[in-house]
Formats: sequence, structure tokens, C-alpha cells
Amino acid sequence: MRNNKKISRKIIKYCFKTLLVGSIGITCSGAALAEYPKRPISLVIPFGSGGATDISARALNQALTKYSNEPIVLVNRDGAGGVVGSAHVANSRADGYTMLAARVGSQSVGPAMKSDLPYTLEDFSFVGIYELNPILCAASVESGIKNMDDLIDKIRTNPGEVAYSSSGVGSMQHLSNVMVLDAFGVENPLDTTVHLPMRGGGGAATAILNGSASFSCTNSSAIMNFVNAGQLVPLMVTSNERLPGVDAPTASELGHPELDILVGWTGIVGPKSLDSEVLTTWSKWLGSATADPDFIKYMTSLGSVVVNMNPDESKSFVDTQYNAFRNLVDKLGMRIN
Repeated sequence: MRNNKKISRKIIKYCFKTLLVGSIGITCSGAALAEYPKRPISLVIPFGSGGATDISARALNQALTKYSNEPIVLVNRDGAGGVVGSAHVANSRADGYTMLAARVGSQSVGPAMKSDLPYTLEDFSFVGIYELNPILCAASVESGIKNMDDLIDKIRTNPGEVAYSSSGVGSMQHLSNVMVLDAFGVENPLDTTVHLPMRGGGGAATAILNGSASFSCTNSSAIMNFVNAGQLVPLMVTSNERLPGVDAPTASELGHPELDILVGWTGIVGPKSLDSEVLTTWSKWLGSATADPDFIKYMTSLGSVVVNMNPDESKSFVDTQYNAFRNLVDKLGMRIN
């Protein structure tokens, strides 16, 4: 009993000392984090500038300037398909001053496909998903492909000759193309099509535009401008409803509702055991931003769907998606070691 009292006094003394020197520590709980934020917040973007995550995070940050009393500093920390930036945040202090603009590739696809990641989904605290990017399958004008039936027929007629592009091996686009082909009954899609891994989403889009690749299933935001300009032929979208201005059926309309889970997303996460005050503050910010007319208008113009998932909804959604991706990876032997 005396030992327990001594330990308790030591803990109280330590916390009191920590507060006196102005250190913010999760051990001493909420008192040290009162009135968050007190200084600028680093929001790590785990991909390079100009990509879907970067565009989304910058749009969100613009909306958040109305609600945060401290600046949110965007930091592009790219590398290894989002792994470098994600690992950095996972290993940061859970004080709310280092957060992550999480993306489907780094938080769902990566853990499902790569066995040697330096983090797992359990190493993060999910704050909220604020954007969904349906996967839009589109073909090059030169390919002569007008719809999904044309695409599947061409692959079956010319096995090993039809190429698709992606932003890299093990990326969301890589998995999306294979998942779509598998759902539409293409046997051994890894062998009957040619994968052209490019450097980022921009390179993948360019490959379709110049005819190097016949098609690609990728984030709608990455190719929406090209589709709207008539430079690419839309084939199918994985959203629940058709995208405004895009003449392409949904996966469900074509008899494949199982592909509804195949969507890109962007959300905010922090390190494991994030303080409850930080979660509450960011949840309020995301609620305000996702109701902002200017933010909604801009994101919609990119082909994105603005949502406001709370922490529990976000974690449940990502877990469901991760399991679906992992099952496909196991089925087709796509795991990367």
C-alpha cells in the first residue's frame, strides 16, 4: 500500500513538473492540451505536390483558415507510395501538432498489399474522412473502346496486348484496375493485361492520353478534366450515383455493386492515442469545412464527393475496404514483399 502511495506521489509530481516547464505530454492528459491549438499544426501530405492528396489537402486547408486560430502548415513528405510520410506521423507525438492527410493508397491499399510496412492501421487515430473519389474507368480515344463490354471483349480477344496505366506497383490505381477486371470475369488479369506503372497519377493519365495505355481505372479527380474535355472516353464509375456531366454508368448499373467499396478517399488521422480534445477540435473543423459552399463546389468540380465521417465511421469504412482489398490480393497473389 505504501509503495502504491509513493508511486502515485511520483506520478503527480512528474505531471506537475511537466506542466510547469510548458511541455505537452499525453501522460498528463487534457490539462496540458487545453485550448488546442496553441501553435501552428503540421499537416503532412505523404505524396508529392500536384497529386490528388495534395490538391485535396490544400483545398481543405483553405477552408480551415476560417475556423482555426493557428495556421496549419502543409508539409509534402513523399516517398515509397505514401509510406514515408505516414510512418513519420505514426511515430510522432500524439499531441495534435503533427497530423496526416491520409489517403486510400497509404492507409488501405498499402497495408493490404505490402507485408513489410513500418506501420499498421492500428498505429493511427482516425479523425474523419471528408472526401470520396469514385474510381472512374476511362479509355484512350485511339483505343476504340466505348464501354466496359468493348474493353472486356478486347482483353479476351487479344490476351496480353491490352495495357493499363497506374501510378505505380502496389498503388490504388494498380489494385483498382485488377479488381475491376476480376469482377467483370477476366481470368488471370495479371497475365492477360499489361500493367504500365508510371511515376505518379499525372504520368498514368498521360499514358492514356498518348495511347501508350488503352485504359485505366483511377481516381475521378485525376482525370475528370480530360474526360470533360473529350480527351478520354468514360466507361464506368464506382460511385452510388452517376457523376454529374459524365456519360458513364455506375458499377451497380452494370451488375457489380461489390465494386462500390472501390473508392479513393482523403481523411485526417493522427498518431495512435490522440488526445480527445484534438479529436473533438478536428471533428468540429471538418464538420464546418464539409458544409462550406465554396469547398463543396470546388471538390465537386474535381469529381469528388464531400462527406463528413466521424472517427468511428471512418475507421469502420477503412477496415471494410482493407479487408476487401486484402481478400483480392490473397486471391490473385498480389502481395508485395
